[in-house]
Amino acid sequence: MPYIHIQVTDEGVTKEQKQQLIQGATQLVVDVLNKNPETTHVVITEIPTDNWGVKGEQVTELRKR
Repeated sequence: MPYIHIQVTDEGVTKEQKQQLIQGATQLVVDVLNKNPETTHVVITEIPTDNWGVKGEQVTELRKR
């Protein structure tokens, strides 16, 4: 039973984009690992940019530049 966890910043990812991520990730494990899509779980977590860091800085501050 594959479990796929996708984490993105909470910067306006639409319902449609999330559906595309779910479908695409599911299809990838079907194609690459020959897994059953009926038992493949995908979870998307949206994280505030204040809680995400890159290169030692908050994404919020990086986006301001």
